[in-house]
Amino acid sequence: MIDLSGRRALVTGGTRGIGRATARLLEKAGAKVAVAGRTKDGDLSDPMTTHRMIAGAVRELGGLDILIVNHGVWPPDPVPVARMTDVQWDHTRRANLDSMFYVCREAIPRITDGTIVLVSSTAGQRGEAFHADYAATKGAVISLTKSLAVELAPKITVNCVAPGWVDTDMARPALNAAIPKTIPLGRVATAEDVAGPIVFLCSPLARHITGEVLNVNGGSVLCG
Repeated sequence: MIDLSGRRALVTGGTRGIGRATARLLEKAGAKVAVAGRTKDGDLSDPMTTHRMIAGAVRELGGLDILIVNHGVWPPDPVPVARMTDVQWDHTRRANLDSMFYVCREAIPRITDGTIVLVSSTAGQRGEAFHADYAATKGAVISLTKSLAVELAPKITVNCVAPGWVDTDMARPALNAAIPKTIPLGRVATAEDVAGPIVFLCSPLARHITGEVLNVNGGSVLCG
């Protein structure tokens, strides 16, 4: 039902987890897809690295219609704010927020009529104790989404997907048997569970949706 034939998409964080699942689903829907990742392209919190990555992806694709900004980090060790170091705060901010800004800044002028989806987290809506650095950056991603949605309308739609727990390499060390009990649907999401809503937001079915946060958390955080 979703046909993205002829559309050209770039997925950051696309070499694993949610990004890889999204890239595969976009390809199944007919899109031409390029992926970016830290090991493949370098540190996207560096503006020059981001410039080279975007320019290379646009050359590879022949243009750009869809941008999925999915990359980021989640420091797994719980650290209260009173003991959080400048190094951790700065690293999380640069990896999760500054890099998203650089990607959007480079890509937006190259998209004339298309879609942007930013990946945030339920932590950006409700906070996350002992992971305030992560939650703060993901809350900022939601605000960035809403700002861009108005700024880029009507030619570009901008939405956000906010996953809860997802069984990926990043989250797997913290997953335990108690977590599914906190989720009304009774299980931790797969990367494919998140990729589906992302691809929906890139499709004509979502053409009148912009500035929204789509929660994909199995009912664990009920907020709009």
